[in-house]
Amino acid sequence: MRTRRGLRVLSVYEGFFSGGARIVHTDVVLGLAEGGQSHRVLSIHGEVHREATRQRMEDDHCYRALTAGGVGVTSLGRSAGLVDGAVAASVFSGPELAETARAMAGADVILSLKEQPLALLNQGGLPRRPVVVGLHRSDPENQGPALDELRAGIAEGKVAAAVCCAESTRRAYEAAGIPGEVLHVIPNGVDLLRYRPDAAARLGFRSSLGIEPSAPVVVFAARYAGMKNVPLFLRAARTWLAQEGGGHVVMCGAGMTDTNPALRTDIEAAFAGDRALTDRVHLLGVRHDMEAVYAGSDVVALTSVSGEAAPLCLIEGMMCGAVPVTTDVGDSASIVAGLGFVTPPDPGAIALTWSAAISARAELAPALELSRERFSRTRMIAAYAALLDEVYASHVGGQWVAAQHAVGDAVPPLPVPEDDAAQYALAGEPGLLQGPLLGEVLGLGVGLDAHHGGVGEEIADEL
Repeated sequence: MRTRRGLRVLSVYEGFFSGGARIVHTDVVLGLAEGGQSHRVLSIHGEVHREATRQRMEDDHCYRALTAGGVGVTSLGRSAGLVDGAVAASVFSGPELAETARAMAGADVILSLKEQPLALLNQGGLPRRPVVVGLHRSDPENQGPALDELRAGIAEGKVAAAVCCAESTRRAYEAAGIPGEVLHVIPNGVDLLRYRPDAAARLGFRSSLGIEPSAPVVVFAARYAGMKNVPLFLRAARTWLAQEGGGHVVMCGAGMTDTNPALRTDIEAAFAGDRALTDRVHLLGVRHDMEAVYAGSDVVALTSVSGEAAPLCLIEGMMCGAVPVTTDVGDSASIVAGLGFVTPPDPGAIALTWSAAISARAELAPALELSRERFSRTRMIAAYAALLDEVYASHVGGQWVAAQHAVGDAVPPLPVPEDDAAQYALAGEPGLLQGPLLGEVLGLGVGLDAHHGGVGEEIADEL
């Protein structure tokens, strides 16, 4: 039986594509692996097309960080069915389920990146492992069938806990019927060694775009998606650029390129072809040096209208010295309290607040510095480690038992009933119930249970 340090954890991703949830989860996996746990990742998709961008797993920054950190990553290889927020049908082939079963059999605990992978993990016949689901939104009602999968996973005893990255997430999911005792709040954190004010990076980033060292700069770091309210940001940018003759606006994230026809349409609608202003709008797409982008900016802006929980861009930007200006969505207002500004979703008000934030940047710098420990990656990872230990200690022999041992203590397994021994795959862990592996799972024809007999629906706009 494993103690805390040797805990084996399998993370299941829907796919590798740009977004704050994947960045946070990947950072958690790397941090837990650095602490001595054994981590692997299984991705349902090997390629997705979202935000007008083809995103291959092997090209993704999170994938590369995981493999460079010694975390093994495999994929079921799907390349269709996840297009701009659509989830693949919850019908999985025999080989896909067999590969999933093998991956789960070698784990003590499963981490699901958001609730979407539960369409796979809820399938009948897979090994029984406690599942911990990471929740990163504040609008469960917009997660389509994934919310039903979460409810089903809890009802069937498969989901042991859910991590909410924000209080707004916890409130929203509890209101949607998820039991409060399952929900645990672990706020997002970032690597403070990476995200910090850096004068040299600030100068270098500005120089690369031809921006003067003293020019005011607003950064919008988001993927191109409806929840981000890109048209509102652009209307505010037009107003602000007209007022700030030397100002610049930087837009980065998946779909934030001039090859995205929808973004080009939005820009034309907001700026009406005013080239004198659009020449100071920089479309950078996906960047892997966000610490330099934030350090080179004066304001980090967010104009989302729904869905956000604890926006990573606000935290990363603040830690690099940019003043946050956000609409009141999710936990954004509490995150920036005393450190930045909250605005109504009005372009004129947003533009005025950007200017006010730039003027207040030096005054707010000491408060931003004092807030750093609150947003520490170390705190976040320690909280995840404690929860995984608790879940594992409480789950023995495929049954839920009272956690009577200290977190991290070895917990003796319950014996496998003799009459049932043949139904269970023990995968190198004597006495630990893995759950029934039906014969069909290891073959080519898998019969789906009643809960997963149909074709999945599309999900609206995932983080």
